[in-house]
Amino acid sequence: MSGPFAIASPLMRLRPVQVNLKARDDVALGRFWAAALSWVADSPEPGATSVRPEGAAWPLPTGLTLDVIAVPDAEPAGGRTHIELAAPSATGHAELVARLVQLGAEPLGGARDGSRTMLADPEGNAFCVQAPDPVRADTGPVAAVVVECSGPRALARFWAEAVGLAPLDMSDDRVLLRSPAGAGPCLELVATSHLGGRRSSAHLDLLARPVEAQRAEAERLARIGATTADIGQGDVPWRVLADPEGNLFCILGRG
Repeated sequence: MSGPFAIASPLMRLRPVQVNLKARDDVALGRFWAAALSWVADSPEPGATSVRPEGAAWPLPTGLTLDVIAVPDAEPAGGRTHIELAAPSATGHAELVARLVQLGAEPLGGARDGSRTMLADPEGNAFCVQAPDPVRADTGPVAAVVVECSGPRALARFWAEAVGLAPLDMSDDRVLLRSPAGAGPCLELVATSHLGGRRSSAHLDLLARPVEAQRAEAERLARIGATTADIGQGDVPWRVLADPEGNLFCILGRG
């Protein structure tokens, strides 16, 4: 890549469209997240619950929706990927946390500087509420998807080229990426020394524009460091890949 980051061409670009979250009970967990985000939950088929703003067409122009998928042996996502919610104001931060706890979330503690509060949803999946931050302004209720990794700078280069994100803040310990247009949620890559073999029950789903470019985009990502992943998905219309640090993600296709 030329320069510190190479941005994907707007003529052939993937974009994140939803967070896929595995659950033992997709309907119950979908209802929690719909209430948490003030959205609606819809279960068009058994084992899959979509959580999105009421009346909104999918995919959203800039934001991320949630796709909650039933997996009987799903484990809580205390691992490498979690959702970060945006608080509307300093006072709204505490109010939002209190409302989430009332809905069934469990407090896990907060950052030393008070910038975020960690919680777990009713199935034990970790997430956090971020205090108001001008860098994350106008993200919508989902402020960021946070991914733990060993090398944020190197992984950021992959994701910048993969989906056209640009760095907002960068250090050896943390890189914050967002669309160059300043719209939608961020992707936050955080250095962690205790990754081990941990996986997460949450991952990003990407969509090619047009969707027929799925194969070409998967091949492009393979050239910059992605690998094909077999998690027992069988013959499905989406492609399961892993980024250079082994974090899973999918490129959606037509069903």
